Amino acid sequence: MTQSPDAIIIGTGVIGAATAFEMAKTGWKTLSLDRNAQVGHGSTAGSCAIIRMHYSTFDGTAFAWEGYHYWRDWAEYLGLPDGADLAQFRECGCMVMKTAENDYLAKHLENSRLLNIPVEEWNSDQIKARMPIYALESYFPPRARNDDEFGRPNGRRIEGAVYWPNGGYVTDPALSAQNLMDAARQHGAEVRTGAEVAAVLQDGGKVSGVRLASGEEIHAPVVVNVAGPGSSIVNRMAGVLGDMTIETRPLRQEVVHVPAPAGFDFEGTAPVISDNDIGVYCRPEHGNNILVGSEDPECDPHHWTDDDVHYDRNFTEQWTTQAMRYAQRVPSLGVPSRATGGVVDLYDAATDWIPIYDKSALGGFYMACGTSGNQYKNAPIAGKMMAALIDYCEAGNDHDTAPLQFTLPYIGREIDVGFYSRRREINQESSFSVLG
Repeated sequence: MTQSPDAIIIGTGVIGAATAFEMAKTGWKTLSLDRNAQVGHGSTAGSCAIIRMHYSTFDGTAFAWEGYHYWRDWAEYLGLPDGADLAQFRECGCMVMKTAENDYLAKHLENSRLLNIPVEEWNSDQIKARMPIYALESYFPPRARNDDEFGRPNGRRIEGAVYWPNGGYVTDPALSAQNLMDAARQHGAEVRTGAEVAAVLQDGGKVSGVRLASGEEIHAPVVVNVAGPGSSIVNRMAGVLGDMTIETRPLRQEVVHVPAPAGFDFEGTAPVISDNDIGVYCRPEHGNNILVGSEDPECDPHHWTDDDVHYDRNFTEQWTTQAMRYAQRVPSLGVPSRATGGVVDLYDAATDWIPIYDKSALGGFYMACGTSGNQYKNAPIAGKMMAALIDYCEAGNDHDTAPLQFTLPYIGREIDVGFYSRRREINQESSFSVLG
């Protein structure tokens, strides 16, 4: 294995692996490092891996619509040998409940129509036709289970939804990262797992490599921080926080895993569903199960952690709250008396929940951070854009003053990569939640 790569990529989650793939394809000699024992076994493995097109900003919508096409054409995109074990994209659609609180999704519909994204407006009869187990009483605002008003309808009803037929989910997110890294290896990329970065090395105001926890030094003129929930620690090591208006922090999350109601083929019938009336999203899971996550309503406390190692990995009352909030929509849902399944993991959350895809104040040090919760779907195009950004900056261009203009290959739209700057103003159009 070489000890003199062109670029070191810290992290082998889905976005780190995509970055390695895209850089290797353009001739970079990359070395990916991860402290985990396997590629994709950080926060990517705990992702719900939802592929959706609806975002609260136009730029976010365009990026997500571009991203969809890579999952649709996954085998062709990777170029792996026939018979390779590939992650599967289930294109089951995505249904989002219309409420007064989300302005009946007017902005999302406008963004989708401007980008020619297939979208449908459904009435309550169409919702019930697809999801006959649903009750459409309104419960807004979402509440914690210890609230005296929990479970009491507010007298209104859900009257409609917006449906994106091309939405869905990837069945095995860890495998998708491994697919990307296998594809990168075909172009010469190298990987070391069980390798923990302890320091970012510098020389003359530029990055010069990393020091591992073992004491070993690996030198390279480019280092890319794609460390997921550990990204803030790596940025601190590099000393690049000084000019950043947007920062990242690890945020603890719980995802509920419950069986579908008896007699209903949730796995084969249900779309991905977002329901801000009760403050949860859900998707089918193998074995006719349901994954239920929080949409971060005000009643759900944010559990920020100091680092990405020391946090409570046990289920809490939040598990039961999320399960019971979903039971408001599905009265026949059986909620166990104690938490029986799901995931406790961390998000890498940015200040405004929009990621940082950017250079830094340290020459040669780049960041793809703050991506957890709403960027899994964008991994392939994020990797492609990061490769273009690094080429642009290493060629001597100043991305801070003249941001890269990048064309999204599938949809032919040009985007200003400065939208994802570490120095941007906090984007007030963001939902400030997992919805992005």
